[in-house]
Amino acid sequence: MTVVVYYICAGIEYVELHIRGSALRMVVAQSKRQQFVDMEESPMTLTRFMIQEAVESLDSEHLQDMQNLMASIQMACKKISSLVSRAGISNLTGYEDSGSVNIQGEEQKKLDVLSNDVLKHALKWQGGKLGIIASEEEDEPVMVDEMASGNYIAVFDPLDGSSNIDAGIATGTIFGIFAESSSCLPSDVDGGDLDDATLSCLANTMQPGSSLVAAGYCMYSSSCMMVLTTGDGVNGFTLDPQIGEFVLTHPKITIPSRGKIYSFNEANEPAWDPVLREYISNLKTGNNQSGNAYSSRYIGSMVADVHRTLMYGGIFGYPADKKNPNGKLRLLYECAPMSFLVEQAGGMSTTGSERVLDVIPKAVHQRLPLILGSSDDVQELLDMYAAKK
Repeated sequence: MTVVVYYICAGIEYVELHIRGSALRMVVAQSKRQQFVDMEESPMTLTRFMIQEAVESLDSEHLQDMQNLMASIQMACKKISSLVSRAGISNLTGYEDSGSVNIQGEEQKKLDVLSNDVLKHALKWQGGKLGIIASEEEDEPVMVDEMASGNYIAVFDPLDGSSNIDAGIATGTIFGIFAESSSCLPSDVDGGDLDDATLSCLANTMQPGSSLVAAGYCMYSSSCMMVLTTGDGVNGFTLDPQIGEFVLTHPKITIPSRGKIYSFNEANEPAWDPVLREYISNLKTGNNQSGNAYSSRYIGSMVADVHRTLMYGGIFGYPADKKNPNGKLRLLYECAPMSFLVEQAGGMSTTGSERVLDVIPKAVHQRLPLILGSSDDVQELLDMYAAKK
């Protein structure tokens, strides 16, 4: 005979099943108790994560600075996420009514301008740690304040993929943080018409990606997710709308050494160099080192394409072509931060001829060919280039 006994003790529900004299009470009670423990545990928020990293690090002062900067960046990203999600019902789609263009001559979307303003305003009030801001939407790097004594430089693309915003496709913010540098401008940069303050901004901003101390992106999609590195691996945080905080959901992200997806705009394939065309052809047919045919996935928003590559492995590229012999993506605002992030996750990044992080900028809006992703996939392409020399 089976007897079911239900009761509550110390706030925990118990169910006992007495079957021929034996009871299953402890199993059910333990399960209920664990549920209460899980509910009481606070999530690992981005703020808490940065504090913990600073406490455990030997270079706690640097990470405390990063904590202040990330507080400003995450606040800006939350605001941009809200703007993006409401763009269609807040008349924020389409181009600026004034027909404004950025320094590259590209007509600006309404959200390009708004996102840029949000980031600049947030970074202006970050506790004096930041001295210079450089944005894809600004003509030149600018000091946060004439009296600023901060020793960090922020570079960012406020809203990558904004050309897709009207179609509701994933977009994102890309950012990188440099430490102040005493290096001089490259010899082939003409600074004769610039004042001392502008020259100082340029000298501090135009650093190779290997000098980055932090980088990341925030993706605005089905969820809002921030992926970042401070030079010790890569971690992903998802915005929890219930508590309004970024919560650690993807600790210690590592990109697979080889994937099964390639992400290139194949409409440009006729204008690529012969080696790259052969490489992509081999991926399609399985005539590569893995022996597997790859699938093509291309969204057209760099943040979204790189995020998928980071999660699943494979290779992403916006290479040089006959129309854009120097590439199309910006070195400081897109290529360097993303390359730093991917390398921290165990991947590789190249222009096709050199490591992206070794390229010293010659202009703040310099463009660069970019190919990044799983180490084995990128290395296979580099081996093909080396064999053709």
